[in-house]
Amino acid sequence: MSTRRQWMQAAALIAVPAWAQEDHTGGDPLGSMQYPSLREQTIGKVTARFTDAVIVKGPAFADDAMNVPLLVDARGLNGVGGGVARIRVAVDRNPVRQVLDYEPLRALPMLAFRIRMEQASPVRAFVQTRDGQWHVGSTWVQAAGGGCTVPGITRADGSWSRTLGQVQARFFNNVIEGSRRLRLRVMHPMDTGLVAGIPAFYIEQLELQDPGGQAWWRIALHEPVSENPLITFELPPQSPPAFRLTGRDNNGNRIDAEVVA
Repeated sequence: MSTRRQWMQAAALIAVPAWAQEDHTGGDPLGSMQYPSLREQTIGKVTARFTDAVIVKGPAFADDAMNVPLLVDARGLNGVGGGVARIRVAVDRNPVRQVLDYEPLRALPMLAFRIRMEQASPVRAFVQTRDGQWHVGSTWVQAAGGGCTVPGITRADGSWSRTLGQVQARFFNNVIEGSRRLRLRVMHPMDTGLVAGIPAFYIEQLELQDPGGQAWWRIALHEPVSENPLITFELPPQSPPAFRLTGRDNNGNRIDAEVVA
């Protein structure tokens, strides 16, 4: 190597300060500077391993930023660390970053739902296995933006008060996956609190119980979940034909409905 080339390489190393050579993304494969603070906000000061075993799917471009469809599938961690204990979903660049916290219990560790997005952002699923370890899957969603700071349709037209807490449910036999699919819609405006004059008003907790009172899954929702939440769960094929859905919102309104095949 020529003396001139050696000198140029040495000069280049000197010119770049040490802090600029550090990875400020926490090893994030999507290169998001917001990831380290999101991880700490979501799971605390512990590490999370990036893995392809946690699948997060969203649209390449979300035309409707108030209804962005997402799928989270953590079945790839079945048999790892005793299986999946919980799934936490968060969005790096949302003004309210936490989306939901799902405990599958007797259900499969996967679900589909819709969220609000304020701008294009990485979307994360932090999955804790029963041994306490955290694993994280990610995807990037381009979005038109503004989904968190405008009122929903039922809030704008005032119809939310007539349907609040109503539950619609339907079961499907998922032949390909070998599971029993439950699709739930709970009527609620899911206000983010970021629209002038409209305080945060959202469903906080839902739980599905069998006739014996045993919980099959439990989910905590946050403001970014879309208006009138539509959530799809996967249950084992031999699950009971009837359940009861219970829950509440942050104003104390109760949700209580039969869910029958």
